[in-house]
Amino acid sequence: MCGINGILHLQSQKKIDERILTKMRDSLEHRGPDDKGLFIENNIGFGHRRLSILDISLAGHQPFLSEDGRYVLVYNGEIYNFKEFYPELKSNGFDIKTTSDTEVLMKLFQLHGLKMLNRLNGMFAFAIWDKMEKKLIVVRDRMGVKPLYYSFYNETFYFASEQKALFTAGVPLKMAQDGLQEYIFNRFVAGENTLYQNVKKVLPGHIMTIHEGGKVTTKKWWDLKKEIQNQPEIKNPVEWFRETFDDSIKLRMVSDVAVGVLLSGGLDSSSILASLFHQNYKDIQTFNIGFKEKEHNESHLAKMMAEKFDYGFHTMQLEHTKLYDKLISSTYFQDEPIMHLSEPHLLAVSQMAKPSVKVLLSGEGADELMGGYVRYKALQYPSLLNSIATISNLDVFIKNPRYEKLMRYAQIKKKSELIIYNGSNIFPKDIAKTFGINTPPKNEYRKQIYQEAKSLYPDNLRRQALYFDQHTYLCSLLDRNDRCTMGASIECREPFLDPRLVVGLGSIEDKWMFAGKKWKFILKSSMEERLPDKILKFRKVGLSVPWGDYITKSPVFKEELESFSRSDLFQIPYFEHINIQKLVQNLQKGDTRMTSYIMPLFMMHIWMKTYTTKF
Repeated sequence: MCGINGILHLQSQKKIDERILTKMRDSLEHRGPDDKGLFIENNIGFGHRRLSILDISLAGHQPFLSEDGRYVLVYNGEIYNFKEFYPELKSNGFDIKTTSDTEVLMKLFQLHGLKMLNRLNGMFAFAIWDKMEKKLIVVRDRMGVKPLYYSFYNETFYFASEQKALFTAGVPLKMAQDGLQEYIFNRFVAGENTLYQNVKKVLPGHIMTIHEGGKVTTKKWWDLKKEIQNQPEIKNPVEWFRETFDDSIKLRMVSDVAVGVLLSGGLDSSSILASLFHQNYKDIQTFNIGFKEKEHNESHLAKMMAEKFDYGFHTMQLEHTKLYDKLISSTYFQDEPIMHLSEPHLLAVSQMAKPSVKVLLSGEGADELMGGYVRYKALQYPSLLNSIATISNLDVFIKNPRYEKLMRYAQIKKKSELIIYNGSNIFPKDIAKTFGINTPPKNEYRKQIYQEAKSLYPDNLRRQALYFDQHTYLCSLLDRNDRCTMGASIECREPFLDPRLVVGLGSIEDKWMFAGKKWKFILKSSMEERLPDKILKFRKVGLSVPWGDYITKSPVFKEELESFSRSDLFQIPYFEHINIQKLVQNLQKGDTRMTSYIMPLFMMHIWMKTYTTKF
């Protein structure tokens, strides 16, 4: 697990400035405090910061050169099944000199080229420079667990694990209008674009090749839709799921350092713990964030599960000044305004875990794979949504936040937009009414993924929403996990995102997702002998945070709220019609509905005030 960065001048006579490359690399020190390296040769330069997980000796040092001197590699991630390739590599004349997956990755590339990618079970973003052909190859894993950003600027290609390294190199920090629109309407920017002009992501499951002269090609090496279509029928889904899930956990325990678990107390993280116990793993440490507000708290369940399996349990709460400080820190690590609103908590719990472990297992991905969000239920009966849209002034709908949101969602008429805005908190009509912003974003990438989902699951809005979220919302969650855990110099691994599970779950019948009261039926069926009813039947809370209370009642946030009312944010033409004083006053009077409108703006205010001034 590491931070990677690099520079390729497209004009071969231009030499790398070592000072700039070093500054880029060291802006990512939190991603890799254990070791650092540089490779510079004429117009190409790589930087690397290492968090030592596999082969913690100097043998795992990067940038990593092939023995014949042709290739140079910088790599961020883990190949969990790397030892499977030892016999094949040895039979083809390769000596294995380390216990590092980096060496295996390089030698597989030498043997098979990029055809080896489909055989890797792992999370990764890497770059390889081919000295002979003068080309740079950058690759990202299937689901986008590991980040990779790039920019073409001044006839130079820059890439890095985080945007801050690009800005450190001199790429201008400027907001993109399309990105700003998508942030307001959809909570985050999906696809290859970002919030910034001239800064893009390598898409999950994609390869980019940049030739020294400037020619660029992009290729999709993993296509989820095709994989699902080619998946053989799964005869016994419960047995298949349990066995594959256990094996996924086993693979993700491959480590030369301690591995712990992010334990919320919900079904997903408890299932990970139950699998570890079932496979006889001992001395596991678990880490939890608790809340004093009962409706947000699951820590009592997490503690119960840890004690049940005789594992260590560590919990904490985050409030007031400590919460504010973690908000500022997490905004820096995120490189963008935070949008899930749980980033400060995830950073804090990771920092709590750091003295004990270097790796954490997370339950991320289970909801998007198996239908875990309540918002999917609205897609079960589209005709009922139409009926709800006609209801007005019904107290039970207005007073209950969940029903009130459903009423607003029901105003959407197009099926495509029901999918595209399913993960939003405020919808186009709300934004037009409250913000005076009438033009939604182009959302070209979202529309493309919707069309894929529609062709794969015709007339099935719930399955379309899952596929759509796997390419959009889940990517933003994985980015959050990566930034918050790596902000504490910890690696995060997601067992539910094993490619065998992702593809297999996409191929099975609806009933395995949507049967029962709480859905995720296949996970509950697989775990019913391992988990108590309290876990199997508990109402889903997730990492939800009562921000409306925090920013109106906590002294440090009340002060920031006053500053927010006068923020430079509202000098931006896009926001000129927002009456922010009125929104804040309504929130202060107890109108909790305002939280959904205020929080994205408040977090953008924090980002403008604390992040953009650093570059």
